[in-house]
Amino acid sequence: MDHTTLPCRFVLDLPNWAPDELQQLPQFLPDLKARMAAVLRFARLNTENQTGGPFAAGVFERDSGRLMSIGVNRVVPLNCSSAHAEVMALSLAQQRLGVYDLGGPGLPAHQLVVNWSPCAMCFGAVLWSGIRSLVIAGADAAMMAITSFDEGPMPDKWREELAKRGIELIEGVLRQEALADFRTFAASNPVVYNGRQG
Repeated sequence: MDHTTLPCRFVLDLPNWAPDELQQLPQFLPDLKARMAAVLRFARLNTENQTGGPFAAGVFERDSGRLMSIGVNRVVPLNCSSAHAEVMALSLAQQRLGVYDLGGPGLPAHQLVVNWSPCAMCFGAVLWSGIRSLVIAGADAAMMAITSFDEGPMPDKWREELAKRGIELIEGVLRQEALADFRTFAASNPVVYNGRQG
């Protein structure tokens, strides 16, 4: 193998439509439903534009509602199995702030809002990110039944693991709206990436 062709960097970015959509969002989203509605809109746009899976996540300052970042799933278009919405949103917020720990000294508490519960990989990302609050639309098997995504082996007591690390969990925000969007995604005959396909 010619070692000069070995990759030395990689880039994960949002779709081309995202910058204009981000500009339309208010700087502050004070209530949880408004935050989830913004996340759901980005997930919907990702499906409509066929720029990734039907998932989106946003990082906000928990108390003020200041928007720090929004990420969408980019696994298939970027050929990167870790480019899930949560990883994208957390990484963009960390890059914006120049920190690896969103719960570091001198920072306000940050909240991650996701249109469903994190998969096994993203659960780890949540634990290491430094966020102090996780808001999800749902956490049961309904999304997997609709979409056929495999969320992986979550710990049996994942809620308790969040609590042990000082991360509050808020469930059920705009659940029915999220499920309706997953049904729309499933009806589009999409590519569904699961690790077991390898």
